[in-house]
Amino acid sequence: MKYFKLCSLCLTFLIFASSCVPSKKYNELLEKEKTCSEELAKYKKMSLDYESLSKELEMKFDLTNKELMAIKKDTALLGESFRLLNREYNIIKRQSAELENSFKNLKNLSAKETAALQAELKVKNLDLQEKEDMLLGLEEELKEKEILLSEREKRVNELEEMLRKKEDGIRFLKERVAKALKGFEGQGLTIEQKNGRIYVSLEEKLLFSSGSTTVQEDGVNALIQLSQVLETEKDLEIIVEGHTDSDKLKRTTSPKNNWELSVLRSTAVVEIILANSQVDPTQLMAAGRGEFFPISDTEKAKNRRIEIIISPNLNELYEIISNE
Repeated sequence: MKYFKLCSLCLTFLIFASSCVPSKKYNELLEKEKTCSEELAKYKKMSLDYESLSKELEMKFDLTNKELMAIKKDTALLGESFRLLNREYNIIKRQSAELENSFKNLKNLSAKETAALQAELKVKNLDLQEKEDMLLGLEEELKEKEILLSEREKRVNELEEMLRKKEDGIRFLKERVAKALKGFEGQGLTIEQKNGRIYVSLEEKLLFSSGSTTVQEDGVNALIQLSQVLETEKDLEIIVEGHTDSDKLKRTTSPKNNWELSVLRSTAVVEIILANSQVDPTQLMAAGRGEFFPISDTEKAKNRRIEIIISPNLNELYEIISNE
């Protein structure tokens, strides 16, 4: 919603400014504002989709892991039941053999005793058959559980491996970015890894003069170094966010307010990245946050910054979850 408000404010500004700027400049600004609005809407949806996917993946992984533990428990219980029944089966089988031997030895006894032994032997044989049937059923169920357990373990291992590769890739990329930007340490540049993303923060003093949207030479050099690392990574989403402090702009010309200043600065950074590397434009998003995401309540200078947020592309993980 903030992005749409930004676009509305910028459009209102352009309408009022049209009376004091050349029509060509007005049309260029209008076209640039239209393009910015469309890109912001598209990438905002992408960002929400990927955040939702990441949460869905974590929930799916936890659920699968729980199912795996339950199957392991069921399999253990089933195995124990199988072993107990097998012991009972062997006992009954031995008793049946003993009865048959006794029956042979007592053939010369009276018909009454013979009939009683035959009846007992029949009961034992029926019990033995019942135990055999139960044993076969448990054996089949145990096999099915073992197959299901193997599949679940394979699934959990696959998810763990993919998550590990994503984390390792982000960690390795952070090391490359830090190495490429080492020469800019202490000049208003910080690199942080959190929530599965890399955050490269560049303070205003490294990139822009006060109120300007033109990147200074040191800032251009830093962005070139960064872009040359990113151009080799085709499986990333890169968001360039502009941030300002809370001081209001007092201008009648562009940029008229902090929203517009943050957007124009992020767009300027994107243009430098594209002009000096082979980064795919579809991987990039330029966004303005204005003054509404400060990182310091006491140092305004820290809030005037550009944040480049580098995220892994989760399409592959999304496909696996969708095929569940």
